[in-house]
Parts: sequence; C-alpha cells; structure tokens
Amino acid sequence: MNYNNPVIKGFYPDPSVCKVDDTYYLACSSFQYFPGVPIFESKDLINWIQIGHCLTRKSQIQLDTVDSSGGVFAPTLRYNNGRFYMTTTNATARQNFYVWTDDIYCEWSEPINVDQGGIDPDLYFEDSKTYFMSNGTDDYGVDGIVQCEIEIETGRKLTPSCSVWQGSGGRYLESPHLYKINAQYYLLAAEGGTEYGHMVTYARGNSPSGPFVAYAENPVLTNRNLGGYELQGVGHSDLIQDHEGNWWLYHLGFRQTGQYLSYHHLGREVFLTPVTFSEDGWFTAGHNGTTLMSFETDRIASTISHQEKKFYTFENTDWNLDWCYLRHPAPENYLLEPDKVKLNGTEVTLDVPASPTFIGIRQKDFNAVISCDITLARGEAGITLYMDENHHYDLALREHQNGYEVIERLNIGDIKSIEKARNLSQVNHAVLVIKATPTYYYFYVQIDGTETLLGTAQTKYLSSEVAGGFTGVLIGLYATGEVDDPSAEFTNFSCVYS
Repeated sequence: MNYNNPVIKGFYPDPSVCKVDDTYYLACSSFQYFPGVPIFESKDLINWIQIGHCLTRKSQIQLDTVDSSGGVFAPTLRYNNGRFYMTTTNATARQNFYVWTDDIYCEWSEPINVDQGGIDPDLYFEDSKTYFMSNGTDDYGVDGIVQCEIEIETGRKLTPSCSVWQGSGGRYLESPHLYKINAQYYLLAAEGGTEYGHMVTYARGNSPSGPFVAYAENPVLTNRNLGGYELQGVGHSDLIQDHEGNWWLYHLGFRQTGQYLSYHHLGREVFLTPVTFSEDGWFTAGHNGTTLMSFETDRIASTISHQEKKFYTFENTDWNLDWCYLRHPAPENYLLEPDKVKLNGTEVTLDVPASPTFIGIRQKDFNAVISCDITLARGEAGITLYMDENHHYDLALREHQNGYEVIERLNIGDIKSIEKARNLSQVNHAVLVIKATPTYYYFYVQIDGTETLLGTAQTKYLSSEVAGGFTGVLIGLYATGEVDDPSAEFTNFSCVYS
C-alpha cells in the first residue's frame, strides 16, 4: 500500500500516541487555543478522527494572560492499568502537570502538578513505579533529559531529579520518551530545535535510568539535509508498535510552500514513518533516515485507504471538536447552531493577546476556497486568516459613514493597513470569499451573485519564518466593536480544499 503524509493535516504539532486493544490514540499541542490538547483515534494508523480534548475547563488550564505560542506545550499520552494519562507543560506558568481519565471519551481530571522544570514531559510506567521525565536542568545543576520517580496519585517526587542523558550534540535537547523493548530501555528525544535543523535521536540502556548509550548513527531521522524537499522540520516523535508487531514513528514536520520557498504557514503537522529494528537491537527509520511525503509499504493492508476530508461546513463539523477559541471565551458572546453562528463582538480586537470574539478552524492545505455569508448589525465582523495578534489578514464587513463597507486589512508586525475597501451603502449583508494558494491569498466580496476581487496578500507574511512562534494559520470568524450591539450572523460557511 502507498500512504501519503501528513496523516493529520494542519496545526497539530508534537504528536504523542498510545495503543489500547485495537485502537490507537494520539494527542497534540494547542498553545493559546482552547479547548486544550486535542485527542484523536484510529484503527489503522492512517485515518484519524478527533474525539475530544484533554483540557476543557478553566480550572485545568489558565490561558487568560498567555502570549501567542504560550500556554500548552507538547503532551505525552499514555495508558496504564485501565487509565489514560496526559502530561504536558503550561509554558507560561512554567509548570509541568498531568491529568487522567478512565474513559477517554469523557472529561479528564483536575491537574496534578509535578515539581520538576523543563518542557515536553513524559511518563513511563514499570511495575509499581512511575518515572517522570522532561528536558532541562536537574537538582544538581546538570542539563539534559531529567528524570525522577513520582507517586502517580499525587505527583509527589520520590527521588531527586537527575540528568540521565545529555543527547548526541545537537542544540535544544527535548521531547523525551522512554520505552522497554526486548529487555532494553530506549530513550527517544529531539534535537536541533523545531525548525529546519530538527532531528530525532535516541539512546538505549539496561535500566530506566540508564546509563544510556547513544545510537552511533544519530540522528535516526531528519530532513535537514534535503534541500528543496517540500517536507522539512522533522522531529519530536513517539514510537508505537502496531497490531502486527511493526514499529512506527509519529512525528511532526512542516510543508514548505514550494521547492525552494523556505516558508511554512500551515503549522507543524503529524507524519508517520516506518521503523525497522536490526538483529543487534538498534533501529532505523524512514528512507535512509529521512521522512517522505509518500511511503510504499506492505505493513498496511491494501484494503485501507486514506479518507481525506476536503469539504468543511457548519453542518459537517463539530463546534466542540473542529473549532477552537483564542484563550478562554466569554460564552455569552457565542450562539452556536448547527447551520449558523451569531457572534457578539466586544472592544477586544484581533490585535491584542487576549480573547476577542473569535472561533476558528485550522487551515489544512494550501489550496482552498473559503466563503461565508455575513449579516452585520453594528461594529465589524469577518473572516480572518490568523497566525497571531501581529500577523493576520482580515476580510471584513463593517460600519462606515452611516453605511457599510467591505475591507481587506493586512496586519504584518507593526504594519497594519487597510489595502482595499468597497462601499456597500446601506447593505449590511455580503458573501465574503477567500481563495488560497501556496503563495497567495485572494480576497473577494460577492454581492447579488457578482464576485469582485478586492486584493491579494502573500502567504509568507503569515509564516513561522516571519511571525515566529509555534502555531499555524487558523481560518477564523470574528466580531468586534465599541458600539451598542456589535453583533453578526454567519451562515453558509464552507471551506473546500483541492
């Protein structure tokens, strides 16, 4: 069978995976977006559906004051003795914690804090012991992958935090995961930073605490030397064994907008790469240590095909799963119905690190047509292509000189410019359309069936290379205004990928 990467498209970075009976479960980072830590399930490794989030209550995670790309960093998802555990970092508060549930389709517990610093925490269970790991500095001032034993019921440390591996020489050692395979302990990690130098490395030892010996051919997986290849930034992985005994790495990566266009704006996505163990117990990954956009393999049954969704509407998406908010929303400002949404705006705009009236869905591919009917009472409402508060493009209907107009507004760092405007006189309704390509967005307004191009904007100014940070573009619906009743109704939303 031939399968294509990414297996989960759009801004879903830092995947962690576990298997229970015949089902695989996967968790991803969410940063400043709420609910936090999306959870997916799959029966075949290829087709994933979202089933929930781990962090659905303000008591579990405080996001009110987090900056963009702050908040919830990389999770680890594990299953032990009938219970699911998810551990992650509130990076803004510099606090590692975990939550648990006995039913992954229901609510998760309140957070249990662990007094160990760093990011990218991991849990490893063996017999009656629980090992907690993260990157950072140990209790003796030694940097590396840091480990302690904890009491799983309370999070209390039972041993000092000790550095057990210092990596293979790359910068930004992170993303530890520990496994026991054939009486050996394998410590997986990432090095190089989550950009173009990203890589997967590992070591192995005879006990959960080492000493660990690095794989001689590290990195075991990286695309850092594949200049001009669409897929870059490969790293931050988790190892899983399938039903047939085969091993795989789920990891993040990102797609460039072109062969030699070193920009990416969709965010870091989820990729799948085959792993092969040799007789001496060391493993290799991918095609000569690289990840491909397509793999030919007999490990997956030929009867399985990748069922990729290409058409998104209000009616075929779930408000609680597919859509998300910026930080903690004010519920009274959202009326979500199966075929429409009414948003009540506030004085909070998209230009500040707060919680404007905004609900968004991830952009999942380069080529798309996005459209929505908007009826405005007062204020401003529209569609935003949102990377962060300083990098977003808005196509909006707003009040203007005793009437209404449609505007194209570009926000690129300190540059905030209304590029084009079309006066609608007293008409308070319009169909707004955005057409996306790998390198450009095109902004249209449709009145009485006639579509008019307002302007264009380059995708690269919403890329991580320009904006920085760890997220990707969301297609957002928003409302704002410092007037009475700054509200709008959105209907007939669609996002069609080609």
